[in-house]
Amino acid sequence: MNGLIIEKLAQIEREEGVRILHAVESGSRAWGFPSPDSDYDVRFIYVRKPEHYLKLEKTRDVIELPINDMLDINGWDLDKALRLLHSSNPTLFEWLSAPIVYCQTDFIDRLSPLMDDYFSCKSALHHYLSMAEGNYRGYLRGDMVRAKKYFYVLRPVLACKWILHRHTRPPMLFRELMDSELEESLKPVVERLLDIKMNAPEIKEIPKEEVLGRYLDETINAVRQEIFAYPGEHRPDWAPLDRLFLQTMLNATTSISDGQRIGLDAESFFASLQSGIS
Repeated sequence: MNGLIIEKLAQIEREEGVRILHAVESGSRAWGFPSPDSDYDVRFIYVRKPEHYLKLEKTRDVIELPINDMLDINGWDLDKALRLLHSSNPTLFEWLSAPIVYCQTDFIDRLSPLMDDYFSCKSALHHYLSMAEGNYRGYLRGDMVRAKKYFYVLRPVLACKWILHRHTRPPMLFRELMDSELEESLKPVVERLLDIKMNAPEIKEIPKEEVLGRYLDETINAVRQEIFAYPGEHRPDWAPLDRLFLQTMLNATTSISDGQRIGLDAESFFASLQSGIS
């Protein structure tokens, strides 16, 4: 499957005229608990040629391939990704720290030192709490529930607890969250659910786990109260992201038509601008 994914990413570069900077697996495979029939959720960040960003007419900043039974592939433009980084979008942080990487450039080396500066604990807490509440209401209220849906609530709940305890970005791997943040008495229950999740089809239903339901009720309510009292945070400056955007656009963009890297770096670009102005 890896070969097919790499082939699809190369196809996107050719057909869309873009350079893929970073491509990863997201979803249950990246979280460490895929089912036997789990699909592949491939997410990527891409950059276009410089002239694309100088147009007055705005175009789509997302590329999406048709979804089939095994592959779900879509990506965000560099411009969109960096704007979302500035607003501390938790989904983007997950893409940037995913353990399964299909494609990576030196873009990540330049971005990594900035990531913690743009991570907002409060924004992430709101995101994960909303995810936990929505999935809990939507999937875990019946007498019979799909086993995998417990992890769609447990993972964001444990991510909230991680942030509240450590004030850092939560890890992608569910087991790391579970080992750190889940009560010892509940670990055997969750281990059993993990075994079902990873060895049964996605649609597998099981009787509702009452003890886990009570834990989720209590923890979601407690997290909600803690978030309400969580202090506000300073919004970081745009300047480092502006510089990264310009450097990446000028240095990493390739010409799909002839395969040659565009020969203009950020310093030369600024020099040419200054020359034109004078």
